[in-house]
Amino acid sequence: MTTSTAAADGRMRTVVYDDAICRAFSIATIVWGAVALLLGTLVAAQLSHWQANTDLSWLSFGRLRPLHTNAAIFAFVGNMMFAGIYYSTQRLLKARMASDALSWFNFWGWQVIIVAAAVTLPLGLTQGKEYAELIWPIDIAIAVVWVAFAVNFFWTIARRNEPNLYVALWFYIATIVTVAVLHITNSLALPTSWIHSYPIWGGVQDALVQWWYGHNAVAFFLTTPILGIMYYFLPKAAERPVYSYRLSVVHFWSLVFIYIWAGPHHLLYTALPDWAQTLGMIFSIMLWAPSWGGMLNGLLTLRGAWDKLRTDPVIKFFIVAVTFYGMSTFEGPLLSIKSVSALGHYTDWIIGHVHGGALGWNGFMALGMLYWMVPRLWNTKLYSVKMAETHFWIATVGILMYIVSMWVSGVSQGLFWRALDGDGYLKYPDFIEGLVASRAMYQMRLIGGLLFFLSYLLGIYNLAATILQGSRSRVEVQVPAMATEAAGKAGRLIFSPPVLFSALVIALSVLLGVTNLLASPLVLGLLCVAVAAAGLSFAINRDRWGKWHDLIEQNGLAFTVLVLVAILIGGVVQIIPTVVITEKVPEQVRAYEAEVQPAGAEDDPVMAEQARWMQQPYSPLELAGRDIYISEGCFNCHSQMVRPLRHEVLRYGDYSRLEESLLDHPFQWGSKRTGPDLARVGGKYANLWHYLHFMDPRSTSPESNMPAYDHLKTGTVDFDVVRGRMQTLVRLGVPYSDEELRRAAQDGLSQGQLIREDLAKQSVRLAPDSELAALIAYMQRLGRGPQPIEAAEMARGGQ
Repeated sequence: MTTSTAAADGRMRTVVYDDAICRAFSIATIVWGAVALLLGTLVAAQLSHWQANTDLSWLSFGRLRPLHTNAAIFAFVGNMMFAGIYYSTQRLLKARMASDALSWFNFWGWQVIIVAAAVTLPLGLTQGKEYAELIWPIDIAIAVVWVAFAVNFFWTIARRNEPNLYVALWFYIATIVTVAVLHITNSLALPTSWIHSYPIWGGVQDALVQWWYGHNAVAFFLTTPILGIMYYFLPKAAERPVYSYRLSVVHFWSLVFIYIWAGPHHLLYTALPDWAQTLGMIFSIMLWAPSWGGMLNGLLTLRGAWDKLRTDPVIKFFIVAVTFYGMSTFEGPLLSIKSVSALGHYTDWIIGHVHGGALGWNGFMALGMLYWMVPRLWNTKLYSVKMAETHFWIATVGILMYIVSMWVSGVSQGLFWRALDGDGYLKYPDFIEGLVASRAMYQMRLIGGLLFFLSYLLGIYNLAATILQGSRSRVEVQVPAMATEAAGKAGRLIFSPPVLFSALVIALSVLLGVTNLLASPLVLGLLCVAVAAAGLSFAINRDRWGKWHDLIEQNGLAFTVLVLVAILIGGVVQIIPTVVITEKVPEQVRAYEAEVQPAGAEDDPVMAEQARWMQQPYSPLELAGRDIYISEGCFNCHSQMVRPLRHEVLRYGDYSRLEESLLDHPFQWGSKRTGPDLARVGGKYANLWHYLHFMDPRSTSPESNMPAYDHLKTGTVDFDVVRGRMQTLVRLGVPYSDEELRRAAQDGLSQGQLIREDLAKQSVRLAPDSELAALIAYMQRLGRGPQPIEAAEMARGGQ
């Protein structure tokens, strides 16, 4: 302990840990975990048996799947994270949480958010962005609760009675800072009502920001806080110190810096600029090293204590969790390689990968933590060790069945879709054939998920019995009172040689990647000089460099600022150029019309008209249909992005381009194809086909597992609401004219009337302002814009 932080006169302080908040979050974890797994079992059943969707719109797959993911991530893992952080932070800092009121505000606020999600998502109230579906008032609530949590956490650090911040706290700091930045940036939107909004980002901007958020939500909500929990609870359970402090330092800083760059690997072969895709792929591959460094640090902590693995179920859960962490962080970089992504993306392989992390890594860590912590919170022993062992083995078998079935299904789907015959054409042109081939694996997935859920119920019984047989614990410790942290040191630490040289090298490396050929030799020379200067500084001031991290561990402010800088670099480098490049929509439109329109369009009036319409905003009826598409969760099963791969162009049509979706708020490129891509579906099928397909998907595709949307036939479009949404989109740069806004209802009904008349010829009755007519209009628009005849009819109808 340094003289600046030691107790000045040997004063002692009594600290009573606030374990009540830990008990509350632990119980919430147990309850919400059951809800998340029940929902997962239900949606797995819906994919295997379409009848499980029932006739209730709010129980359809498209609405329940986002509820399942939000329950698993934010309800189950979120409450587990808070429980572990509150428990370990107080003991690592030797201080009670700074404010009991803020702790309980965090608890009750988080539970209200979860309940709000459970109500709104089944009602179809969504923003249509994966892992960020919740409507804007809930987004604001999340930000408020998170800020309260952050204030309480950093306030506790400021009044701690322990000079150094232990490694687990580093990961907690990274989590708190980064999740705030990610959530706020991705949630920026303009409301159209209390229950609807449009993101300020559109098209490729929205795609990049969304997957910058989506990937790093996995990194900093499902990885870094759980790593912090691993670094605290695994050594406690093993009764061994962490294997390597130095490896912890390397693991933390490299993970925090590199992870934030990797988001674009979710968008390989899409319309995202190639430079961003390449950056995402390179940094994703680099993640192998720090991720496996953390895994090995966890596993090697058990050196000399491997015998506990035979007898202690807590150690079993922890070791399998860390193993799944290693497996998932090997598989993630593998899937980020372009050639592998071309095969695996949009398939069930990704589903298996996600569940390996969510259930294998997060789930087993949560269960291990609960089995270790609950007896201590209630001052008793675990009710049944044998029951915990049984839980472990059933859960392990269940998750392995789940993941293996998705691996097999995913690889099979990828090979199925890309298979070509001897003439270079699709061997299996009907998309539904691939779905039928995966049916057995879907059944196996359902069985595996059901086993995991049943084992969890066994765990609930064991933990409940443990709680009932115990009594609430009260932990009181005597600790030396520490002097207040000197904030003035933060500046000296931040501007110390290690930080300055690291920042200089990073800045020059980024500059080297974006500079032109003439300037690159100069930048490369400066980079070499900076590296040499850093090496010389280290050789001269070896002691100063070596002690730097010890010093920064004693200053929470400096540590937090450096984490913020580390995570901002990647986001700024990726997002700002993409926003600047796509900011001027009119120029992009002209470039599309001049350079990207199909060959021969200038000689073909129909093709020329389609090219002209490609960048026109959606008509009122099409916009209403798009909002219905998002509300029903169609993006969970359909992509709208044809990659420039031969088999995709043959199957779906011309590959997608950046210019096509610039006006889309939010983007709808998708990440999974349980059904075919829809980017070029416009005009492929008659209005009658779409009507029959939505009313009863089996009438057009007998093997389809898609739910029916017959309730849309009786729903009506409110064109006053549509006009308000169009006005909001104008503020976001969508070029609706005043005349188009004024005629929104008239134009919408005119287009709906065309659909009604077309269906009437087939003896089908459909109201022109029905939600189903709007959805059909949107389907017919995708990839081709309003057809010349339709446009003429709409114009004539308004005269």
